[in-house]
Amino acid sequence: MTEQAELDLAAFRTLLTAQRDELVHLAEVGAQTRSTGSLEQTDQGRLARMDAIQQQAMSLEAERRRQLELRRIAGALQRLEEGQYGYCVRCGGPIARKRLELDPAVPTCIGCASGGVA
Repeated sequence: MTEQAELDLAAFRTLLTAQRDELVHLAEVGAQTRSTGSLEQTDQGRLARMDAIQQQAMSLEAERRRQLELRRIAGALQRLEEGQYGYCVRCGGPIARKRLELDPAVPTCIGCASGGVA
């Protein structure tokens, strides 16, 4: 492995770690926000309660997406540790550098992601 490749891997590790840390922070803020809301019928009017239920559903969906992205990032960091980062988890071929730059947590090459064979 060349020195340049090692520098690139370090940059990807830094980027993935920063993304992970930001998502963890957003999850903590979201949990605090969700815990302060009350959906009791006696506390608020019908429309306000419906709005609160909708906001809660949107918050839960945002949390589900954050957790999914955290799992993708954890997988990418694990592949970095194992020396498999940058290679497709399906076919084993290299993932295009531009694809990794757009989404550092991407696990598959473009061929496998589109359902074809790389």
